[in-house]
Amino acid sequence: MKSLQLNHVAIHVVDVDASVTFYRDVLQLKPLPRPAFDFPGAWFLLGEDQELHIIGDRELPVHSHHRGGHFALIVDSLDEWEQHIDSLGATRLERKIRPDGAFQTFVQDPDGHWIELCLPPQ
Repeated sequence: MKSLQLNHVAIHVVDVDASVTFYRDVLQLKPLPRPAFDFPGAWFLLGEDQELHIIGDRELPVHSHHRGGHFALIVDSLDEWEQHIDSLGATRLERKIRPDGAFQTFVQDPDGHWIELCLPPQ
């Protein structure tokens, strides 16, 4: 018995429309069809076959930090992503190099969730 892979990440948001705009336009994620749940939300594709599930009607505070609660996406060009994010005025931390040689930056969504964009060590 074993776990096979990550299926999805779910985050709770206040404004689904604002989050859809952020994840579609800033992070350029592809929207996916979503089942007809009885609560608001949206789904996006992460990479090849993993998903981000946005769940609306958040009432509790977000506890996200670039060193704590966040999720990370491997990207193709950190230079291009930083330019894109900065051109849209999204909140982003300066690029850092991890001790293992990976490059990373973090961008914050409208609810305060941090998302890491990284290039693995070469």
